[in-house]
Amino acid sequence: MRRTTRRFWPRRFAFVAAALLGASLMACAAVPRAHPSAHAGGPAHAPRHVFVIVLENEPFRVTFGEHSPAPYLAHGLPKQGALLTQYFAIGHLSLDNYIAMISGQAPNHETQEDCHVFSEFVRSKPGFDKHGQIRGHGCVYPADVKTLANQLQDAGFSWKGYMEDMGADPAREAAACGHAKIGEVDETNHASPDDQYADKHNPFVYFHSIIDDEADCAAHVVNLDVLSKDLQSVATTPNFAYITPNLCHDGHDAPCRNGEPGGLISADRFLREWVPRILASPAFRQDGLLIVTFDEGTDAAACCGETRPAGAPQPGKFGPGGGRIGAVVLSPFVKPGTVSHQPYNHYSLLRSIEDWFGLPHLGYAGQKGLRPFGPDVFNHEPHTRGSPP
Repeated sequence: MRRTTRRFWPRRFAFVAAALLGASLMACAAVPRAHPSAHAGGPAHAPRHVFVIVLENEPFRVTFGEHSPAPYLAHGLPKQGALLTQYFAIGHLSLDNYIAMISGQAPNHETQEDCHVFSEFVRSKPGFDKHGQIRGHGCVYPADVKTLANQLQDAGFSWKGYMEDMGADPAREAAACGHAKIGEVDETNHASPDDQYADKHNPFVYFHSIIDDEADCAAHVVNLDVLSKDLQSVATTPNFAYITPNLCHDGHDAPCRNGEPGGLISADRFLREWVPRILASPAFRQDGLLIVTFDEGTDAAACCGETRPAGAPQPGKFGPGGGRIGAVVLSPFVKPGTVSHQPYNHYSLLRSIEDWFGLPHLGYAGQKGLRPFGPDVFNHEPHTRGSPP
């Protein structure tokens, strides 16, 4: 385990209708639309540059304990933002959690096993169920299954997935939109000394709605090295940045194939390098939000009414969820030192991001009663704020 009746008016009234319509449109243009998050207890001015860093395989009590091997994550970062003590993963092993974060799709037998074969998803029933779930099994989802990335792009927002080590060994995968060939064994599931990238920690490549346009995918799913340049200005920083360290720096391997210690020690070092860069970036300082969390824990605990489609396996394999993992949120909208005990999970995160950008809810992110991040997290109004890009 370490591892989206025309009514005909008489001619003499046509000019009246036109005048009324024009006045109505002018009024709508003059009054800004309230953002969905404002009605859900979110910030009055929502984040417009969201960064997500996903680490691997640790329970809350270890990561955020008094003697944590990751003191920067456990103690340093919460002092700068909010510690979410009741944040839960949705499944086991890794891949099903990553997929849930960007699509709201629940685990199936193959994604629970990290898709050792990069196989096509095969539907058992057409369409979607009432919760937006596709029924069947497999790994690479059909083109009608949309993701947060598709939603953002269609709405005119920018996004990128930054994958450490992707393309380090060109014989394994490309340096942009890199992934195994469909139908073949996925060799990236295991690190090599020179390339510790893993498809199973890159959710974007499991959706035909992203990978079928190869050029567009290559422009959006890139090596982590690109992030340094992108952070230099608001204009070049994507509205949504999803950051995956390699199998060593995300804490998955311990020790690592290249000799590093791995585990939380190497994950903490990665955060010490990258988090200050993100926090210092113009986009983050203007209207940013960074969340650092894990894919899964070590138990099968769940929260937030997590459920599954009819006939699907238990999300946690041996229980209802992926365990309590915790998360840290940093933002100009968050008061330093905040501690929230409100339950959240990966579906809550997806719902929150969709709300901030005014997007509809995908899959289980739209589950009735699921709470997005609320005033327990967003409890600070910055003194200065830039305009959304």
